[in-house]
Amino acid sequence: MKKVLKIALILVVVLVLALLAVGFFMGSIIKGGVETFGPRVAKVEMRLDSANLSLLSGSGTLKGVFVGNPDGFNAPSAIKVGEVTVAIKPGSIFSDKVVVQTVHVISPDITLFGLKGDNLQKILANVQTSTGSSSGTTTNQAGQPSKKKIEVDDFLITGGKLNVILPMLGTVPVALPEIHLTDLGKGSDGLTPSELTTKVLQAVLNSAISAAADAGKGVSKEAGKQVDKVTKGIGNLFK
Repeated sequence: MKKVLKIALILVVVLVLALLAVGFFMGSIIKGGVETFGPRVAKVEMRLDSANLSLLSGSGTLKGVFVGNPDGFNAPSAIKVGEVTVAIKPGSIFSDKVVVQTVHVISPDITLFGLKGDNLQKILANVQTSTGSSSGTTTNQAGQPSKKKIEVDDFLITGGKLNVILPMLGTVPVALPEIHLTDLGKGSDGLTPSELTTKVLQAVLNSAISAAADAGKGVSKEAGKQVDKVTKGIGNLFK
């Protein structure tokens, strides 16, 4: 009996050490995945300063998320995020469907070219084209098709800022409304990483376009007032 208990204790210790080891290297795995596979799908530069994920608690943090702009769009970045917090159901990490309980994107900085967000439209089209060729599947490190799916119960983006670049007017700063998505991939099927990326990016794009349009109306009104002032001033010269 004592031998059985000793063996069980040793197995528990080995398992805990293994989990700690995997958790220690998980950050570098996530960072490498973002910077390797992200650009292949989105066709833009992607960087991640750091990532950490605890396999025991399922909580994690991504810091310094950077998404570059497609060719032809002259701005340092399309999306920058200082911090993203996540909470994953620990037992799901090694299953066919990873259950992400919460994602909180904090204060993203987004650059939008034109009122329709031409640069984000291009990135979205790149993602759809890249994943469409493989029926929405992803590949593992061996390059083989992966069946890994994702469920995100609660996806929240708060404190976002838009830099809307308008022809002849330059950059107009606009606050991005809160974006709240729920039950993404809920059910038995789940979503592939590419499908999840498409849904989130489409929601960001729609919100950004709406906010930019409202800002554009304000800019137009203000420009109209300035024109009226100048016109009246010129008219007064001839009185």
